[in-house]
Amino acid sequence: MKVDKKYKGLVTKKFNEFYLVELDKDESSEFNKKFLCKLKKSINFRNQFVFVGDEVIVYQIDLQSKRATIESLVQRNNLLERPSVANISNIYVICSVEEPQLNLSQVNKFLISAEQLGVEVSLVLTKCDLITEQKRLFLIDKFQKWGYQATTLNFNNPENLRKLLIELKGKKCSIFMGPSGVGKTTLLNMIIPGLDNITAPVSSKIKRGKNTTRNIELFSLSSKSYIVDTPGFNMQSFKIEIRELSNLYPEIYKQVVNEGIHCKFRNCLHVNDQGCQLNKNFERYTFYKEMIESSKSHYCLIQGD
Repeated sequence: MKVDKKYKGLVTKKFNEFYLVELDKDESSEFNKKFLCKLKKSINFRNQFVFVGDEVIVYQIDLQSKRATIESLVQRNNLLERPSVANISNIYVICSVEEPQLNLSQVNKFLISAEQLGVEVSLVLTKCDLITEQKRLFLIDKFQKWGYQATTLNFNNPENLRKLLIELKGKKCSIFMGPSGVGKTTLLNMIIPGLDNITAPVSSKIKRGKNTTRNIELFSLSSKSYIVDTPGFNMQSFKIEIRELSNLYPEIYKQVVNEGIHCKFRNCLHVNDQGCQLNKNFERYTFYKEMIESSKSHYCLIQGD
Protein backbone atom coordinates (compact mmCIF):
# COMPACT_ATOMS: atom_id res chain seq x y z
CA MET A 1 0.00 0.00 0.00
CA LYS A 2 1.40 3.38 -1.03
CA VAL A 3 0.56 6.75 0.48
CA ASP A 4 -0.16 9.54 -2.00
CA LYS A 5 1.02 12.36 0.27
CA LYS A 6 4.22 14.12 1.30
CA TYR A 7 5.39 14.20 4.93
CA LYS A 8 8.10 15.91 6.90
CA GLY A 9 10.47 13.54 8.66
CA LEU A 10 13.66 13.36 10.70
CA VAL A 11 16.77 11.48 9.58
CA THR A 12 17.68 9.27 12.56
CA LYS A 13 20.36 7.14 10.94
CA LYS A 14 22.48 7.12 7.77
CA PHE A 15 24.32 4.23 6.17
CA ASN A 16 25.75 4.06 2.66
CA GLU A 17 23.16 5.68 0.35
CA PHE A 18 20.25 4.88 2.66
CA TYR A 19 18.60 7.00 5.36
CA LEU A 20 16.31 5.93 8.18
CA VAL A 21 13.63 8.61 8.43
CA GLU A 22 11.09 8.94 11.23
CA LEU A 23 8.01 10.75 9.99
CA ASP A 24 6.64 13.68 11.96
CA LYS A 25 4.47 12.14 14.69
CA ASP A 26 1.77 14.80 14.36
CA GLU A 27 1.51 14.66 10.57
CA SER A 28 1.66 10.86 10.25
CA SER A 29 -0.32 9.79 13.31
CA GLU A 30 -2.31 7.33 11.22
CA PHE A 31 0.72 5.08 10.78
CA ASN A 32 3.66 6.69 12.66
CA LYS A 33 6.46 4.68 11.08
CA LYS A 34 10.16 4.81 10.31
CA PHE A 35 11.04 4.36 6.65
CA LEU A 36 14.17 3.34 4.80
CA CYS A 37 14.73 6.10 2.24
CA LYS A 38 16.93 6.99 -0.70
CA LEU A 39 17.40 10.41 -2.23
CA LYS A 40 15.32 11.48 -5.21
CA LYS A 41 17.57 11.02 -8.23
CA SER A 42 17.00 14.51 -9.58
CA ILE A 43 17.36 16.15 -6.18
CA ASN A 44 19.41 19.34 -5.98
CA PHE A 45 20.65 20.28 -2.52
CA ARG A 46 23.04 22.94 -3.86
CA ASN A 47 26.09 20.85 -3.00
CA GLN A 48 24.69 20.04 0.45
CA PHE A 49 24.50 16.52 1.85
CA VAL A 50 21.83 14.99 4.07
CA PHE A 51 22.96 14.10 7.58
CA VAL A 52 21.57 12.54 10.73
CA GLY A 53 19.41 15.17 12.43
CA ASP A 54 18.27 16.77 9.19
CA GLU A 55 14.57 17.36 8.59
CA VAL A 56 13.48 16.23 5.15
CA ILE A 57 10.36 15.97 3.00
CA VAL A 58 9.57 12.41 1.90
CA TYR A 59 7.12 10.99 -0.62
CA GLN A 60 6.46 7.71 -2.50
CA ILE A 61 5.77 6.14 0.90
CA ASP A 62 5.22 2.37 0.78
CA LEU A 63 3.66 1.13 4.02
CA GLN A 64 4.24 -2.52 3.18
CA SER A 65 7.95 -2.37 2.39
CA LYS A 66 8.48 0.59 4.76
CA ARG A 67 10.37 2.47 2.07
CA ALA A 68 10.13 6.04 0.83
CA THR A 69 12.02 8.70 -1.12
CA ILE A 70 13.56 11.93 0.17
CA GLU A 71 12.32 14.74 -2.05
CA SER A 72 13.91 17.78 -0.39
CA LEU A 73 15.88 19.04 2.58
CA VAL A 74 14.38 21.43 5.14
CA GLN A 75 16.68 24.33 5.99
CA ARG A 76 18.83 23.31 8.97
CA ASN A 77 19.69 25.39 12.02
CA ASN A 78 23.27 24.18 12.41
CA LEU A 79 25.65 21.40 11.47
CA LEU A 80 28.45 19.76 13.40
CA GLU A 81 31.37 18.85 11.19
CA ARG A 82 32.85 15.91 13.07
CA PRO A 83 30.72 13.94 13.60
CA SER A 84 28.27 15.22 11.00
CA VAL A 85 25.00 15.84 12.87
CA ALA A 86 22.45 18.53 12.03
CA ASN A 87 20.09 20.63 14.15
CA ILE A 88 21.67 20.09 17.58
CA SER A 89 19.92 22.13 20.29
CA ASN A 90 22.04 21.18 23.33
CA ILE A 91 25.60 20.06 23.97
CA TYR A 92 26.49 18.34 27.23
CA VAL A 93 30.22 18.47 27.95
CA ILE A 94 30.99 15.28 29.90
CA CYS A 95 34.14 15.18 32.06
CA SER A 96 35.20 12.79 34.79
CA VAL A 97 36.55 13.99 38.15
CA GLU A 98 38.87 10.98 38.38
CA GLU A 99 40.12 8.16 36.10
CA PRO A 100 40.95 10.19 34.07
CA GLN A 101 41.59 13.04 36.48
CA LEU A 102 39.84 16.36 35.89
CA ASN A 103 41.97 18.74 33.84
CA LEU A 104 40.66 22.31 34.11
CA SER A 105 42.48 23.52 31.01
CA GLN A 106 40.95 20.67 29.03
CA VAL A 107 37.48 21.36 30.46
CA ASN A 108 37.85 24.99 29.40
CA LYS A 109 38.77 24.03 25.84
CA PHE A 110 35.81 21.67 25.55
CA LEU A 111 33.40 24.31 26.85
CA ILE A 112 34.70 26.94 24.42
CA SER A 113 34.64 24.43 21.57
CA ALA A 114 30.98 23.72 22.39
CA GLU A 115 30.01 27.37 22.91
CA GLN A 116 31.16 28.38 19.43
CA LEU A 117 28.39 26.24 17.93
CA GLY A 118 25.77 28.66 19.23
CA VAL A 119 23.64 26.18 21.19
CA GLU A 120 22.91 25.70 24.88
CA VAL A 121 25.94 24.21 26.66
CA SER A 122 25.83 22.23 29.92
CA LEU A 123 28.53 20.56 32.03
CA VAL A 124 28.27 17.06 33.52
CA LEU A 125 30.86 15.63 35.93
CA THR A 126 31.01 11.83 36.14
CA LYS A 127 32.59 9.33 38.58
CA CYS A 128 31.82 11.53 41.58
CA ASP A 129 31.77 8.42 43.76
CA LEU A 130 35.59 8.58 43.53
CA ILE A 131 35.83 11.94 45.34
CA THR A 132 34.68 13.26 48.70
CA GLU A 133 31.46 15.20 49.16
CA GLN A 134 33.54 18.23 50.07
CA LYS A 135 35.41 18.02 46.75
CA ARG A 136 32.14 17.58 44.83
CA LEU A 137 30.64 20.73 46.38
CA PHE A 138 33.90 22.58 45.73
CA LEU A 139 33.70 21.71 42.00
CA ILE A 140 30.05 22.73 41.78
CA ASP A 141 30.96 26.13 43.24
CA LYS A 142 33.98 26.47 40.94
CA PHE A 143 32.05 25.82 37.74
CA GLN A 144 29.18 28.04 38.86
CA LYS A 145 31.71 30.87 38.86
CA TRP A 146 32.62 29.81 35.33
CA GLY A 147 28.97 30.28 34.39
CA TYR A 148 27.82 26.64 34.45
CA GLN A 149 25.54 24.75 36.84
CA ALA A 150 27.41 21.45 36.79
CA THR A 151 25.49 18.19 37.10
CA THR A 152 27.43 15.67 39.18
CA LEU A 153 26.86 11.95 38.60
CA ASN A 154 27.57 8.91 40.72
CA PHE A 155 26.62 5.84 38.69
CA ASN A 156 26.01 3.98 41.96
CA ASN A 157 23.37 6.56 42.94
CA PRO A 158 20.70 6.99 40.25
CA GLU A 159 18.99 10.11 41.69
CA ASN A 160 20.97 12.73 39.73
CA LEU A 161 20.81 10.52 36.65
CA ARG A 162 17.00 10.56 36.85
CA LYS A 163 17.09 14.36 37.08
CA LEU A 164 19.38 14.53 34.04
CA LEU A 165 17.05 12.27 32.05
CA ILE A 166 14.08 14.52 32.88
CA GLU A 167 16.13 17.51 31.71
CA LEU A 168 17.12 15.76 28.46
CA LYS A 169 13.48 14.96 27.71
CA GLY A 170 12.80 18.69 27.74
CA LYS A 171 15.42 19.38 25.04
CA LYS A 172 14.95 18.97 21.30
CA CYS A 173 18.18 17.23 20.29
CA SER A 174 21.10 16.74 22.68
CA ILE A 175 24.58 15.36 22.17
CA PHE A 176 27.32 14.35 24.62
CA MET A 177 30.80 15.76 24.04
CA GLY A 178 33.99 15.11 25.96
CA PRO A 179 37.32 13.29 26.15
CA SER A 180 37.56 9.52 25.97
CA GLY A 181 37.15 7.43 29.10
CA VAL A 182 34.90 9.82 31.02
CA GLY A 183 31.79 7.63 30.83
CA LYS A 184 29.88 8.99 27.80
CA THR A 185 29.07 5.51 26.50
CA THR A 186 28.15 4.21 29.96
CA LEU A 187 25.86 7.19 30.41
CA LEU A 188 24.18 6.64 27.02
CA ASN A 189 23.67 2.96 27.85
CA MET A 190 21.88 3.99 31.05
CA ILE A 191 19.73 6.59 29.30
CA ILE A 192 18.80 4.57 26.20
CA PRO A 193 17.31 1.15 27.10
CA GLY A 194 18.72 -1.68 25.01
CA LEU A 195 21.54 0.37 23.48
CA ASP A 196 24.32 -1.82 24.91
CA ASN A 197 27.24 0.00 23.33
CA ILE A 198 30.57 -1.56 24.21
CA THR A 199 32.65 0.33 26.77
CA ALA A 200 36.43 0.13 27.05
CA PRO A 201 38.46 0.57 30.23
CA VAL A 202 40.76 3.53 30.79
CA SER A 203 44.34 2.71 29.85
CA SER A 204 46.51 2.39 32.94
CA LYS A 205 49.46 3.68 30.93
CA ILE A 206 48.07 6.81 29.27
CA LYS A 207 45.06 7.34 31.60
CA ARG A 208 42.70 7.76 28.69
CA GLY A 209 39.82 5.67 27.42
CA LYS A 210 39.29 4.31 23.93
CA ASN A 211 36.52 5.42 21.60
CA THR A 212 34.07 2.52 21.36
CA THR A 213 30.98 3.94 19.61
CA ARG A 214 30.83 3.48 15.83
CA ASN A 215 27.56 4.62 14.23
CA ILE A 216 25.76 7.96 14.44
CA GLU A 217 22.11 7.55 15.38
CA LEU A 218 19.29 9.54 16.98
CA PHE A 219 17.26 7.93 19.76
CA SER A 220 13.89 9.22 20.93
CA LEU A 221 13.61 10.16 24.61
CA SER A 222 10.09 11.57 24.31
CA SER A 223 7.67 12.54 21.54
CA LYS A 224 9.71 15.65 20.68
CA SER A 225 13.09 14.91 22.25
CA TYR A 226 16.14 13.05 20.91
CA ILE A 227 19.67 12.23 21.94
CA VAL A 228 22.56 11.45 19.60
CA ASP A 229 24.59 8.28 19.94
CA THR A 230 27.77 9.20 18.12
CA PRO A 231 31.36 7.97 17.72
CA GLY A 232 33.61 9.59 20.34
CA PHE A 233 32.42 13.17 19.94
CA ASN A 234 35.53 15.10 20.86
CA MET A 235 36.57 18.70 20.46
CA GLN A 236 35.51 20.77 17.46
CA SER A 237 38.13 22.80 15.62
CA PHE A 238 38.02 26.54 16.25
CA LYS A 239 36.72 28.63 13.36
CA ILE A 240 35.80 31.94 14.92
CA GLU A 241 36.78 35.56 14.45
CA ILE A 242 39.28 36.33 17.20
CA ARG A 243 37.30 39.32 18.49
CA GLU A 244 34.27 37.09 19.05
CA LEU A 245 36.14 34.79 21.46
CA SER A 246 35.08 36.82 24.50
CA ASN A 247 31.43 36.02 23.68
CA LEU A 248 32.16 32.35 24.39
CA TYR A 249 33.11 33.05 28.01
CA PRO A 250 29.99 33.57 30.19
CA GLU A 251 32.09 35.53 32.71
CA ILE A 252 33.02 38.11 30.04
CA TYR A 253 29.69 38.06 28.21
CA LYS A 254 27.88 38.75 31.48
CA GLN A 255 29.99 41.84 32.15
CA VAL A 256 29.60 43.22 28.64
CA VAL A 257 25.90 42.48 28.09
CA ASN A 258 24.25 42.23 31.52
CA GLU A 259 26.40 44.72 33.41
CA GLY A 260 26.99 46.97 30.40
CA ILE A 261 30.71 47.70 30.76
CA HIS A 262 32.07 49.99 28.06
CA CYS A 263 35.70 49.72 27.04
CA LYS A 264 37.35 52.67 25.32
CA PHE A 265 37.39 50.86 21.96
CA ARG A 266 34.60 48.71 20.52
CA ASN A 267 37.04 46.08 19.24
CA CYS A 268 38.73 45.65 22.63
CA LEU A 269 40.28 42.19 23.08
CA HIS A 270 40.34 42.60 26.88
CA VAL A 271 44.03 41.72 27.12
CA ASN A 272 46.41 44.68 27.12
CA ASP A 273 44.08 47.09 25.34
CA GLN A 274 44.08 50.76 26.31
CA GLY A 275 40.93 51.76 28.17
CA CYS A 276 39.74 48.19 28.82
CA GLN A 277 37.08 48.17 31.55
CA LEU A 278 36.75 44.41 31.97
CA ASN A 279 37.10 43.10 35.52
CA LYS A 280 39.73 40.43 34.94
CA ASN A 281 39.47 38.98 38.42
CA PHE A 282 37.96 35.64 37.41
CA GLU A 283 39.61 32.22 37.22
CA ARG A 284 39.34 31.57 33.51
CA TYR A 285 40.85 34.90 32.49
CA THR A 286 44.24 33.16 32.33
CA PHE A 287 42.82 30.62 29.86
CA TYR A 288 41.21 33.38 27.81
CA LYS A 289 44.41 35.42 27.65
CA GLU A 290 46.43 32.36 26.62
CA MET A 291 43.98 31.59 23.82
CA ILE A 292 44.23 35.14 22.47
CA GLU A 293 48.03 35.35 22.72
CA SER A 294 48.71 31.91 21.26
CA SER A 295 45.89 31.89 18.70
CA LYS A 296 48.14 31.68 15.65
CA SER A 297 49.98 28.58 16.83
CA HIS A 298 47.36 26.71 18.84
CA TYR A 299 43.87 27.68 17.71
CA CYS A 300 42.15 28.23 14.38
CA LEU A 301 40.97 31.71 15.27
CA ILE A 302 40.36 34.09 12.40
CA GLN A 303 41.88 37.54 12.58
CA GLY A 304 39.34 40.15 11.50
CA ASP A 305 40.04 43.37 9.62
